[in-house]
Amino acid sequence: MTHARGPLFIASIATAGLLLSACGSQTGGQAVPAADPTSETTSTATSTKETSASKSAPVVPAGGDITAPGSKLKVGERAVIPITVGDKSGTIGVTVTAIEAGPKEDLAKFGDKAKNITPFYLRAKVENLSGTDLSFTSIGLRGLGEDGKGTGVIISGDTPKCDSTSAPRTFKAAGETYETCVLSAAQDGSKVAGAEYNRGDDYVKTPLVWQS
Repeated sequence: MTHARGPLFIASIATAGLLLSACGSQTGGQAVPAADPTSETTSTATSTKETSASKSAPVVPAGGDITAPGSKLKVGERAVIPITVGDKSGTIGVTVTAIEAGPKEDLAKFGDKAKNITPFYLRAKVENLSGTDLSFTSIGLRGLGEDGKGTGVIISGDTPKCDSTSAPRTFKAAGETYETCVLSAAQDGSKVAGAEYNRGDDYVKTPLVWQS
């Protein structure tokens, strides 16, 4: 399995709403022949435009609708998300399976920067729903406090109990899955109570949120 390891980094920030440092519907149609050349040209152009749009639209698995931006989910519930990375595109299922507090000792390698900081682990299961080649792609999650905002701590890296991984080479067929973990943190006495997905144009301003 490929590991998407980033540099170790941790910082406490006074303001809330900070990003964690961690690493359209389908269209289609068929032109209807028109009675005059002008209409026929318009219909042909429309058909060409729609065909182009269909090729770039995410592949939605049968029986699975894309999860609307801004949706609120419970930990354990799956979101269906379109993904495009470089020339790869398709649809994945993302399930945040757990939000766990870790022992402070797990941050020992951060040194004094980890003083008064408690680690939290955002664990997720990712499934290939579209059956397209999504090997080596990855997801990003941001930890949220009990108030639904950022925790005020930016952290990246891995610990022995939280390994951030990208999709394996075999992540090319429908039904393939892998599990990953995103390291988050909060000031001592506070907690990470939710996880946010804010990648892709549709989810940047209106993220998906899982709540424990």
